[in-house]
Amino acid sequence: MPNTEELTDRPLSGQAVAPIPRTTPGRLVPSVVVAGAVSLFLLVALGRLLGADQWLTHPGFRAWQTICVAIAVQALPFLLLGTLISGAVNAFVPAHAFSRILPRNPALAVPVASAAGVVLPGCECASVPVAGSLIRRGVTPAAAFAFLLSAPAVNPVVLAATAVAFPGSPQMVLARLIASLTTSASMGWLWLRLGRSEWLRMPSRHTGHQSGHSRWDEFRLGFQHDFLHAGGFLVFGAMAAATFNVTVPRSVLETFSGSAWMSVLFLAGLAVVLAVCSEADAFVAASLTGFSPTARLAFMVVGPMVDLKLIALQVGTFGRAFAVRFSTATAITAVVCSALTGWWLL
Repeated sequence: MPNTEELTDRPLSGQAVAPIPRTTPGRLVPSVVVAGAVSLFLLVALGRLLGADQWLTHPGFRAWQTICVAIAVQALPFLLLGTLISGAVNAFVPAHAFSRILPRNPALAVPVASAAGVVLPGCECASVPVAGSLIRRGVTPAAAFAFLLSAPAVNPVVLAATAVAFPGSPQMVLARLIASLTTSASMGWLWLRLGRSEWLRMPSRHTGHQSGHSRWDEFRLGFQHDFLHAGGFLVFGAMAAATFNVTVPRSVLETFSGSAWMSVLFLAGLAVVLAVCSEADAFVAASLTGFSPTARLAFMVVGPMVDLKLIALQVGTFGRAFAVRFSTATAITAVVCSALTGWWLL
């Protein structure tokens, strides 16, 4: 079938007909631009009618704005680097390379796959389809799930971001590494022991390089998708964290932060809801100064493994029966590992 950009009307009576006008891919339709401009104008006008210019200069809003921008600006370079590496791994690293380095014994393959996350980084969104690809290529599901959990949690970009977010606290970086690896390996072994094949819907989506496609195009599209997708969650997370810091009364914080277990459970639940990208979550955790180091560790361990967007991705890739059981067990395991590691190191 010919390319639509190259089609021309064929002459019917020996007369030449002008070619069909071409449309440049990705160019905005004028009506969309006009609609956007009108919407922006109406939004600004509505804000002025409601007195928005007054609360925009309010000290509380200025503090919210400062915190939000600071979190986003600090995290953006790490998010950019992480999505660049993730896109390169997805486009240029063959899927069979993963299966070749794993031992044949499933019990031994689990910790190896978990440790592979340290050298094979990927964001949460990329780890789910990569795990599905591994399973389709014969890798035991337990090892694939261990890699799914560890890759976005312990890769070099995430650890470097944690070190920057918590300057002078190398024990926080070590605690995150140990707690995340322990959680991912424990979940792999738990699936190996208790998992059932009827809970797992075999994935059919393709990830990685496809024959006949340009690897550079796949890299560009993968990076573009991951960066824009994760960037949206970063902005949302920064806004939510700033709102949390500015609006939540100190008495409420003291209610949760005063109890060791309540603070850990509260920030673990907050990580699930905020769904901040793992390359940026350390900066959000560092801003939650009212909570203990162990509670903030739980935020950074639970978030890359269990959040709303990951649960949705797991449902779409592996089925609801798997996602509900696996996410629940992972959240519990991550909280326990975070608490024990924090008690030991922090």
